[in-house]
Amino acid sequence: QVQLVESGGGLVQPGGSLRLSCAASGFAFGDYYMSWVRRAPGKGLEWVSAINPVGSGTFYADPVKGRFTISRDNARNNLELQMNSLEPEDSAQYFCARGSKNGYTIGPPRGQGTQVTVSS
Repeated sequence: QVQLVESGGGLVQPGGSLRLSCAASGFAFGDYYMSWVRRAPGKGLEWVSAINPVGSGTFYADPVKGRFTISRDNARNNLELQMNSLEPEDSAQYFCARGSKNGYTIGPPRGQGTQVTVSS
């Protein structure tokens, strides 16, 4: 079955960086759009970024544009999110989500998430 396992979260100071990773299995990873979404405490799911199946097209929500970079390695079935210039408002549980072959969604399916906390 579809499995998505996120890693790389942690505690970082404002202005710092983190790199999240998502290991995918159980489906043809290279055929699907993939996204990162997040949920801050007391808030709903927020779409963050997406990438097309071959990695040639990337998409970002306005709050993270210019700070976050999404990438994928189809040979390793891996999705990544490089997060720079982190702000306290970026604190959230981050999930990777599989979209469709034609577009991105917030899932499901999604992984269990990895916690990112930005605080001094």
